[in-house]
Amino acid sequence: MGLLTTIRKEWFIIGIVLVILLAKLEPSIGVKGGPLKPEVTIAYVAVSLIFFNSGLSLKTEELTSALLHFRLHLFVQSFTLIFFPLAVWLLLKLLALTAIDQWLLRGLQTVSCMPPPVSSAVILTKAVGGNEAAAIFNSAFGSFLGIIVTPLLLLLFLGSSSSVPFSSIFSQLFMTVVVPLILGQVCRSFAREFLERRKPPFGTVSSAVLLMIIYTTFCDTFSNPNIELGPISLLLVVLIIFSIQVSFMLLTFVLSTRAGSGFSPADTVAMVFCSTHKSLTLGIPMLKIVFEGYEHLSLISVPLLIYHPSQILLGSILVPTIRSWMTTRQKSSLLLR
Repeated sequence: MGLLTTIRKEWFIIGIVLVILLAKLEPSIGVKGGPLKPEVTIAYVAVSLIFFNSGLSLKTEELTSALLHFRLHLFVQSFTLIFFPLAVWLLLKLLALTAIDQWLLRGLQTVSCMPPPVSSAVILTKAVGGNEAAAIFNSAFGSFLGIIVTPLLLLLFLGSSSSVPFSSIFSQLFMTVVVPLILGQVCRSFAREFLERRKPPFGTVSSAVLLMIIYTTFCDTFSNPNIELGPISLLLVVLIIFSIQVSFMLLTFVLSTRAGSGFSPADTVAMVFCSTHKSLTLGIPMLKIVFEGYEHLSLISVPLLIYHPSQILLGSILVPTIRSWMTTRQKSSLLLR
């Protein structure tokens, strides 16, 4: 029973491992021109489905209550989309001197350019009892903002593949990201009551489609004999990712709790999670579009695939500690009144 519960709970992480193994065993199925025809089914259908699903699930009507907390939103979005990429860029200047695989390092840069996730930061904020409305707003707003900002950041820091011109990237982004997202929101406005009553498994659908994208990405890798992934480089990247997460969570915590910051303990909780979490659901499809034709696309994707479960794992471990801190701070502030 315990095993089944674990599988149900962690099916997506298990799924990532399985699809990578499947891609290793039989890469010919998911390569370009293969039976799955990923150049159509993944590049257009799957990516569009993910963003339509996101549009359908984003509860924009709930965001009005959090809309006026400008300073919090400015902090989160600036930290996520300005400070984070710049800090990682500077870090990579040092790491470039090491023996770590350069494509994995580029992958770390792509992680830094990603917007906040639609769900994990909200779930963890809610679990702690933090400012859920602010977390929802920043996750949703960050997702919309990321559609424009993330590709620009990726192109700024990494450049695009030579086979895909700038205009083509943004036209594909518009057709497979913006249009489905807007359509999803329009459909939601008509079917809001039904969706809230039935609560369709939006997250599960997106995750399942995402597994297909990951599978085809790694099929391309394993079908290319020139690509090798060193275990030492991989281990170092895992350690770097955890270090980045812990450091940035701590930095966000310190900045949001300093004297005169004006943020409540509940605000701090939302800020810690929203500022440091990165979206896999939005990230992988964007990488697929921006770096179409890169033979090292899967290596670039690896840090993001690591970052996603590690941010959830780390966040989950810290939930009791952060909740205890928040409760203590809230009690203290009540006593001081």
